[in-house]
Amino acid sequence: MIYLDNAATTRMCDEALETLVNANRERWFNASALYKEASDESKRIRECRETLSSLLRAGEGEVYFLSGGTEADNTALMCTRKQKGSRVIVGEGEHDAVINPAKVLKEQGFDVVFAPIREDGGVDEEKFAELLTPEVSLVSVMHVSNETGAINDIKKLVSLTKKRAPKALFHSDGVQAFGKIPVNLRDLGADLYTISSHKIHGPKGIGALYVKKGASVRPLLFGGGQEKGFRSGTENGPAIEAFIVAAERTIRDLKADYSKKRDYIEQLRAGLTAEVRGVKIITDLDGSAPHILTVAFGGVRGEVLLHALEKHGIAVGVGSACSSHRESRFKHLLGLDDEHRDGIVRFSVSGYNDISEVTEVVRAVKQETAALSDYARK
Repeated sequence: MIYLDNAATTRMCDEALETLVNANRERWFNASALYKEASDESKRIRECRETLSSLLRAGEGEVYFLSGGTEADNTALMCTRKQKGSRVIVGEGEHDAVINPAKVLKEQGFDVVFAPIREDGGVDEEKFAELLTPEVSLVSVMHVSNETGAINDIKKLVSLTKKRAPKALFHSDGVQAFGKIPVNLRDLGADLYTISSHKIHGPKGIGALYVKKGASVRPLLFGGGQEKGFRSGTENGPAIEAFIVAAERTIRDLKADYSKKRDYIEQLRAGLTAEVRGVKIITDLDGSAPHILTVAFGGVRGEVLLHALEKHGIAVGVGSACSSHRESRFKHLLGLDDEHRDGIVRFSVSGYNDISEVTEVVRAVKQETAALSDYARK
């Protein structure tokens, strides 16, 4: 298989898989218990927390382990302390893990507004600035768009927010950024930052939320008081260990993988542009992460093309895999014409992809789009 849906999930790397298996076999203890083996497990989790904080180049604050990006985003939106009726700004192109909690906040009486995005999927900074008022209590803008790969200038957006709404907290969903582009939380200045293990070749069901010192966040889950009272529930020590192994590997190989993924995406863009009629490139490679290329094919439905490419052993995406309704909402935000609006396809690569695949991908896309277009015209 030529797997080009790495923005949805990634293959677990061998090191993380081996760690996960061994830890479940040998270190299954409850870190909250009092015997020595449990204390050793608690120590390992503490060391993992410190390692992840270092990899994120986090300043004063804490990294908490949660079940994944969705729980982290929900915690950031729903559990930060906000004055009732205050303004909450959310990027229009955010993942549903942010959009849907924002809708709940609106139902609860908050003044929720959505910052428009540009045609490449990034937040329109001028229109974002127009939404800022002293009454803003929370902002949530993703670091890298999961739909198009567009990089938002989080440092600039944080600066704008703090100048006009000094008491506001700034959250950024970094799920598509961490491990793909350099992340330095001290430099970005965000108060909260979300990351996920399975996007960086770690196991599913584990992620983290960074909370800057001074940011007031209540727990989403109550119980035994694990994670320093922030997230109750027995810690998944083996998954945490595997997550950190994957994170260390990903950051270690970041520079080499960045170049490899960028070369792949650039050649894929060039091939599709040259060989496939009616293609419109959505991703702006000059302002995007290296692993995503989103395009719109004229006169072809993206989902139909996805299934057509399966016959060639090629797996692609048509947007976020987390919701069957996500693509239909997002596609109307990009300003596409009627011919291209339903033809969005997302190609996303990892370090496991080889550039030799590009020729076969372009050939298959050319063949199937031609066939589907001809069929549609009959």
